[in-house]
Amino acid sequence: MKNIPSLRHLIGFEAAARLGNFSRAADELHLSQSAISHQIQQLEEQLGQPMFHRVGRGVELTVAGEVLLQTVQKSLHTLHQGLNRITTYLDPGLVVVVAPAPFMQGWLQAQINEAQERDHEFLPVLSTDQTARFIDEVDVDIHISAYPLQQANLEECPLFQDEWIVVATPTLAQKIDMNNLENLRLFYFEKSLADDSINNQLQEQLNLCKKVAFYDDICLLINAIKQQEVIACVPYSAVANDLKLGVLMQVPNFVKSPSHTWWIARMGGKTRSPKVLELFNALCLEARGLQRHS
Repeated sequence: MKNIPSLRHLIGFEAAARLGNFSRAADELHLSQSAISHQIQQLEEQLGQPMFHRVGRGVELTVAGEVLLQTVQKSLHTLHQGLNRITTYLDPGLVVVVAPAPFMQGWLQAQINEAQERDHEFLPVLSTDQTARFIDEVDVDIHISAYPLQQANLEECPLFQDEWIVVATPTLAQKIDMNNLENLRLFYFEKSLADDSINNQLQEQLNLCKKVAFYDDICLLINAIKQQEVIACVPYSAVANDLKLGVLMQVPNFVKSPSHTWWIARMGGKTRSPKVLELFNALCLEARGLQRHS
């Protein structure tokens, strides 16, 4: 680190190199020309070689100067990008939410959209990084997962119990004949095969259908059933928004089957921003309404 010139010297050098003139560089940086000349002199002494040739009233870069200029400009660009990202994270409306991707796409996104409609200063940061278990260590405001974090100093509670449901496009769902399931095409979510929570009645109905594809990614599966005349047994949480928008429909007469419970957590006590508590309470309220109508 001792061999790295000061940032002040590098900024002065970059301005002089870009503008080809010490005087114009001094004007841009609100310094005197002698100050710029002194910075360049110190920089050259530290690096042990000249950075500029004098040409008339201006300057031109030496070969070493050209190499340094490219490095400095790349470094300054990276520094500016980092500072801009930091500025974003200082926004008073920011709330960081971590949840699994299918849950975020299916149930949470609709709640986020409504929160932004209520409060235009609300700035969500949505992450699917499930390694972010410790809220106080990674600056996570709200964490939603299929298990309790059991971390000290958290306010944590069950959000809602998920369900396995059978869905299809509205066109297909409304014309399904439950007495003729043998020709009904089924896309299978692999995780459901090993899930003991699916009750026998639903499993028996699914076994009568014609399995035509298996998916290990729920988001890919949901996109696929929107495009074809097929059914699929999926978690309600992954398709909640599609059901609300009418893109997908729960198939009548296929039974539902309870699944695991979703948990929500935030730091206990006073939150970093009032908007954290507002969103946390809004999500819990929406989930209670969901349970009353289930």
